[in-house]
Amino acid sequence: MTIDTQHFKEVLSKEKETVEKQLASIGRMNPENPSDWQATIPENGADEADEGEVAGSLEQFENNNAEVENLERQLKDVKDALEKIENGTYGVCEVGGEEIEEDRLMANPSARTCKSHM
Repeated sequence: MTIDTQHFKEVLSKEKETVEKQLASIGRMNPENPSDWQATIPENGADEADEGEVAGSLEQFENNNAEVENLERQLKDVKDALEKIENGTYGVCEVGGEEIEEDRLMANPSARTCKSHM
């Protein structure tokens, strides 16, 4: 099987852009470590917030923090896949070394393993 790496490069590049936008909407890049994102505290819109607003903001911050962690993992996987395209190892199972099935890559372009090693 020959993998159309150009197709997957385009798909992964779009996904990278989307994930970065999602991260920027709920967090900010750590200036000391550009690969690290930090959740931001939502604005409550008032100078003096009541306890309910503060609790709501804290809950939203916790949700944002969890989402930032998920998006960071996704972004890393996408960047790793793009790097594999550049170095010629895209579509190779990290466990067994065999080719990753095309339908698996279509479903998850940043897949690291073939179906038998999922």
